[in-house]
Amino acid sequence: MNPSLPRPLRIALSKGRILEQTLPLFKAIGIELLPGEQASRKLVLDTTRDDVQFIIIRATDVPTFVEYGAADLGVVGKDVLVEYGGESFYEPLDLQISRCRLMVATPKGYQPGLTARPRVATKYVNIARDYFARQGVQVEVVKLYGSMELAPLVGLADFIVDLVETGNTLRANGLEATETVLEVSSRLIVNKAAMKMRHQQVTEMITQLRDHLEA
Repeated sequence: MNPSLPRPLRIALSKGRILEQTLPLFKAIGIELLPGEQASRKLVLDTTRDDVQFIIIRATDVPTFVEYGAADLGVVGKDVLVEYGGESFYEPLDLQISRCRLMVATPKGYQPGLTARPRVATKYVNIARDYFARQGVQVEVVKLYGSMELAPLVGLADFIVDLVETGNTLRANGLEATETVLEVSSRLIVNKAAMKMRHQQVTEMITQLRDHLEA
């Protein structure tokens, strides 16, 4: 790359299911990973366009990379954005992929009100606190990073707040989804400085993605 030219536009993508569903969207607008890039251990991946790179990181880190300009754009679930909070980047597009719901799930037969201040296990601490406060319910939030369904089974929590796609894991562990906290899909986010300094490049990409989604 010519050092006199601006660095490539960097797009932060979440690992896992979101990545698998995002790559075809960019392929549809002419941006693909170079052969062998996805199978490599590299975290900054080159594409078929010299002016675009993908950064592959954890979903929870995408807003941080975009806010501080390490990435110009990012793709991340609405659940992560709401939990992250703030207005430090633009959110111009719902990519309509990786759809699911953030839900309250309880053991089957659970009776509300049996505990004065029930415990809820979740990695979405801010969302859970805000949701139950709006319901007028005082809860104690226990932060977990995984195996959420285990918490009610072993007495760690009365219920959980977690993402639900099919509900199969909940049912297998004797739980049932009872309330929807947030409808979730993946969103395109943009660094505010990048929108200003690289306006044409960024807005062209947004327009191409929007046109593809509406086609």
